[in-house]
Amino acid sequence: MNAIVICDVCLLLIIKTNRFNNFQAVLYNDRSVLENHHSAAAWNLFMSRSEFNFLANLDHVEFKRFRFLVIEAILATDLKKHFDFLAEFNSKINEVNNPGIDWTNENDRLLVCQVCIKLADINGPAKRRELHLQWTEGIVNEFYEQGDEEASLGLPISPFMDRSSPQLARLQESFITHIVGPLCNSYEAAGLLPGQWVDEEDIDPECGEDDDEDEDVEDFESEDEMDDDDLDLPRRHRRKRKRRQRIFCQIMHHLTENHKLWKKVIEEEEHEQQRKSELNLQQTDSSSLPQTSDDIQVIEEADEEEEKQQAEEQ
Repeated sequence: MNAIVICDVCLLLIIKTNRFNNFQAVLYNDRSVLENHHSAAAWNLFMSRSEFNFLANLDHVEFKRFRFLVIEAILATDLKKHFDFLAEFNSKINEVNNPGIDWTNENDRLLVCQVCIKLADINGPAKRRELHLQWTEGIVNEFYEQGDEEASLGLPISPFMDRSSPQLARLQESFITHIVGPLCNSYEAAGLLPGQWVDEEDIDPECGEDDDEDEDVEDFESEDEMDDDDLDLPRRHRRKRKRRQRIFCQIMHHLTENHKLWKKVIEEEEHEQQRKSELNLQQTDSSSLPQTSDDIQVIEEADEEEEKQQAEEQ
């Protein structure tokens, strides 16, 4: 929690700090510049005044351990290391010969912590639609500000940061497909995402849940639902009808719905672009068409009138 607060507060304080800040880039050797700065700034503030020290009751060893965990969690939010963390996490939960996450192993617990804070850092698309759109607007405005600064310095504008050529839908669809989606899927596969057991008929059929995931589906016997032919039989001979239940995760539901939203927007934009292209092509073709017979008749009549006037003058 402390690592999350540090990341968010520092990001608000130095939102303009990016790759143009040569001092910090040199200070941190071009490695996780923002994340290192977030951590250093927070710890400097924490140690600057005694009233900020909420860790006063920790002994030296506990304090060092706490500081180490917070720093490691903050540095894990660097997206340049995203796929390294994801690959390591997947190897823990997916490999056949791997026993999975060992909660008695300190390194495994740290890895889960790092993946958890990464998910908290980029989980905008996993929020309900209204909140997701609010976060998206704020992020896009930051991107455009960086694009403006790049242009003012004569640098190439980074992808998706040119406000004169907005590509919001493609940005979000790509972000969900390649970054947020795989991370959420891995975290869910590890059984770490919250969820609740619900009857299958209670789930929206368009929620995007995979009906073939047997590990998230269980059959429950219910005495309330019996075949009509069994009503006259003794209770011990009645056949109980199985009721299927599955785990429903609200986070995955929101992620799926938001992904569908952006894919639909992309399709609409492509359709509109195709329509405009066809319209422009039709206009170009019509302007280059040869003259019609009516136009030729008008020209011939004009020529005859001109010849007639010349003859009269002679």
